[in-house]
Amino acid sequence: MGARAKAKYIRITPRKLRTVSDLVRGKDINEALTILKFSPRRRAATAISKVLESAVANADQTGKVDVDTLYVRTLMIDQGPALKRYMPRAQGRAFRILKRTSHISVVLEEK
Repeated sequence: MGARAKAKYIRITPRKLRTVSDLVRGKDINEALTILKFSPRRRAATAISKVLESAVANADQTGKVDVDTLYVRTLMIDQGPALKRYMPRAQGRAFRILKRTSHISVVLEEK
């Protein structure tokens, strides 16, 4: 049995988060955190690393799992609700802006 963690309504688009999550999916937890630390997409890497650290803390809390042998079994980025905003344009028009949110789900397991 592994450890789980979720973060909901993160104000980053799922498209940007998925590029970073593809780097660490299936990796050892220490290697994954190191990759995220040096990733060029800072905001997305910080959000994912916080969820990974939360899952490690959840695994440590149970006491049944050796934290050093954990790896990222699943890392899912789902789309959350979008905040709808409008940008005023010329001649009384308005364009819609979607400020997208994301949900991050992580499952860690022992090797």
